[in-house]
Amino acid sequence: MYVKDDRSHLGRRLTTWRDLPRAQQPAWPDPLELRSVLSWLSRADPLVSPADCDALFERMGAVARGEAFLLQGGPCAETFAEASAVGGTLRTLDQMATLLEYAGASPVVRVARLAGQYAKPRSSSVERIGGVEVPVYRGDAVNGVSLEDRLPDPRRLRMAYHTASSTLDIMRGSGFFTSHEGLLLDYEDALTRGGYATSAHLLWIGERTRDLGGGHVGYFSSIRNPIAVKLGPTARPSDVVALADRLDPARTAGRLTFISRMGARKVRDVLPALVSAVPEAVWVCDPMHGNTFTSPDGYKTRSYDEVLDEVRGFFEVHRALGTHAGGLHLELTGDDVTECLGAGVTDLSLRYQSACDPRLNRAQSLDLAFEVAALLRTPVLV
Repeated sequence: MYVKDDRSHLGRRLTTWRDLPRAQQPAWPDPLELRSVLSWLSRADPLVSPADCDALFERMGAVARGEAFLLQGGPCAETFAEASAVGGTLRTLDQMATLLEYAGASPVVRVARLAGQYAKPRSSSVERIGGVEVPVYRGDAVNGVSLEDRLPDPRRLRMAYHTASSTLDIMRGSGFFTSHEGLLLDYEDALTRGGYATSAHLLWIGERTRDLGGGHVGYFSSIRNPIAVKLGPTARPSDVVALADRLDPARTAGRLTFISRMGARKVRDVLPALVSAVPEAVWVCDPMHGNTFTSPDGYKTRSYDEVLDEVRGFFEVHRALGTHAGGLHLELTGDDVTECLGAGVTDLSLRYQSACDPRLNRAQSLDLAFEVAALLRTPVLV
């Protein structure tokens, strides 16, 4: 059961989260430089305002009540070099949202994965290239793609702040809120003001960092923003309940979103028990991450057909349970890239440009929006 709006328990800074295990953090080689950068960030202007975070909280409450639909999307990992070229992605998201609004006859909450998605969790801390072992690329906020830039550099955190600020200037007036994975806890903590994370309107905890006893859950439990947690196919109903109890104990509408990333082959089997465990949360489908594979010619890719099938499975589960399919979380771009197979893409080598994971291009994104529009208009037969 929802309370109307009880956030009195939020915004209390935990002094102990730094003592908790903190997964996926860079091994910064210069502690003094890190301390200097974090000190500078702690005095910098907030990137987003608490008032706008509250505004998104209210709109997410409408999603939780089944009165709106969330569209969240953008690149897998933003790069500093491409920060000025976000217009195409914003236009694509806006076109998708317009289609979904018309089909669902309800508002679409627009949230971009922009102005902060500069860090990524990785399965290994190193990789071997040309017979040489180097630190893995963790996103532009940590290190660079080129081999000579692989050493983590805390000065990049300041560059992340400036780049995010420039991107927000471009986005001003577009009607989008911003979001990113709150992975780098030192960065997020340094930009916390009055109990609000001011690096973005919405932050999420990744599948690799949702440990109940970890630093990410500890930090997220103390901020007043709307927040999200990604759930893969190994998640159990007890995990979902425990996360909700820790992150949203009052069950405030709009506070907590669960982003399922099950994969097309597992969504129909695994998701029902998770949704049933905490049906009052916002439930959103990430159909990208569970459907990643390596093509025969070595490209990390996804199948558009599998992406669509997971979305369909997500809707089927919610229709069967009588719960609200709250939205989509997509990795996409407005550019004409060739990174996901299907829906017109047969040759990945033509324009494969992602620095990390494959994205839907503009045409694929709009095709998916048309398919989801049909799902919003017509009940799924199960």
